[in-house]
Amino acid sequence: MPTFITIGYGDQDGYDRTPEPLRKAAHAHDAQLVAAGVVMGTVGECVQVRNPEDTGVVKRGGPFMRSDLPVAGFAIVQAASLDEAVSMVSKSPCAIAHGVVEVWPLLTP
Repeated sequence: MPTFITIGYGDQDGYDRTPEPLRKAAHAHDAQLVAAGVVMGTVGECVQVRNPEDTGVVKRGGPFMRSDLPVAGFAIVQAASLDEAVSMVSKSPCAIAHGVVEVWPLLTP
């Protein structure tokens, strides 16, 4: 079955202005996904890692990419198709609470 990586973006303002019953339903939806085997979690602080031409590891705090909303979490989803993966995450808190969820097909050699 194909695997998809999802990245959820959202901020506290969008979360807070979403009606509480919708937020609770979104969290219950995520709990169902986790119970079904989806690997999911919220994020901590990010670290960039570089090792140019294998000359030594350089670490720097903070994300490399920038967006209007901060990254809130990640998930690894197995679904029969991209449409099914989109359907699975469309009711997650980031999608419901004025954020966005990216769905990336994980291509393997």
